Amino acid sequence: MLDQSYYEKADQIIGNYGRQQSALIPIIQEIQNEYRYLPPELLTYVAKELKINEAKAYSVATFYENFSFDPKGKYIIKVCDGTACHVRKSIPILDFLYKELNLSKEKNTSDDMLFTVETVSCLGACGLAPVLTVNDKVYPAMNPEKAGELLKELRGEA
Repeated sequence: MLDQSYYEKADQIIGNYGRQQSALIPIIQEIQNEYRYLPPELLTYVAKELKINEAKAYSVATFYENFSFDPKGKYIIKVCDGTACHVRKSIPILDFLYKELNLSKEKNTSDDMLFTVETVSCLGACGLAPVLTVNDKVYPAMNPEKAGELLKELRGEA
């Protein structure tokens, strides 16, 4: 059960876009930006407020890979595993992050909700490979050692 403040924030966001069905995607995008994930209860609430069938709202939210129903950490680290990054050894970086943060493919958010580690097919920065992003900021020419330094910096230890 979500705190009432979540629903109040949803009402504010809905108010910014209006109650047209066509506003569903920008509304749920803004909700996800606010909470770093899309709480299922809020998707149900938004569907009701926009007079959209709940199943239709869920089909939209699950169609787009960008939406997540799972809470994410403060820092979302995306490791590129596209061809250029893969051949330039992005997997050792991913393995290092998993080990350092006690994560895996199945468990990608740290218990302290500080880090979420995801892989992506391409970040569009092939000339800088291997790359990763932290909250959409690109870090080029990465390796496990640089990733360790970055984690220290993000934790405020550097």
